[in-house]
Amino acid sequence: MTREQIKIYLIERAVDEMTKSLIEDYPISLADALDVIYNSDTFQKLEDTETDLYVQSPAYIYELLNTEYKTGRFGMGRG
Repeated sequence: MTREQIKIYLIERAVDEMTKSLIEDYPISLADALDVIYNSDTFQKLEDTETDLYVQSPAYIYELLNTEYKTGRFGMGRG
């Protein structure tokens, strides 16, 4: 596997785990959980190679997302 393939795999794995956790922790649908994830600052950081967030455990990444979700701070760092 190339470095890029590994990055993609780890990001997809993290998204899968975060989706499951959101659905278990909150009364939201699969579509809503994915919307939360893909519109979060956490996801933006996850995709940013410079942060290396994608190499962290999915549980750690979920805690960041969960904090962002609970505080309602989605998209605060974007344009």
